Amino acid sequence: MACKQSSQRVLPIYNPTNFNPSLVDKSLKNKSENHTVSDFNLINQNGISITQETYKNKIYIADFFFTRCATICPIMTTNMVKIQNAFLKDDNVMFLSISVTPEIDNISVLKDYAIKKGVIDKKWNVTTGNKKHIYNLARKSYFAVVEQGDGGLQDFIHTPNFILIDKEKQIRGIYDGTNNEDIKRIIEDIKILLD
Repeated sequence: MACKQSSQRVLPIYNPTNFNPSLVDKSLKNKSENHTVSDFNLINQNGISITQETYKNKIYIADFFFTRCATICPIMTTNMVKIQNAFLKDDNVMFLSISVTPEIDNISVLKDYAIKKGVIDKKWNVTTGNKKHIYNLARKSYFAVVEQGDGGLQDFIHTPNFILIDKEKQIRGIYDGTNNEDIKRIIEDIKILLD
């Protein structure tokens, strides 16, 4: 009976008012319902344009990283590979990594990184794009960072967050991508969304 109850657990749907106010852009602070990730246009490790259409009817995890990071990013990428491997045969689950240093992480750098780290192209897009667009996504769609900024030269995002997005483009969970317990939890939460 207890096992049956836990499998019926429902994940919350996160809206701007559910987050620490410091994570939410001023323009969204009072929004309490119907938040979805906004449209995006990025380029992946193969030079292919990646948009919301790529993730239509998919459950996915998004994170923000940079290839030259020597602290949290390698741990996050290793953990994302673990999650990728847990859902290798499930076409409903995908991954999206977005570089916060697009001026350095061009397509060839991302391709080398993807190959070295074990990224499977059909499941996981490692992307770059316009910096202001990327930083807008982090702050207004995924609520991935505390500090405010404008995506300019001095603006820099560094966060350990993995953000779980459902098939309706809604945020269903936020996890520490460097924490092994959170990695186990995200795998279980994806299974709940797949049921």
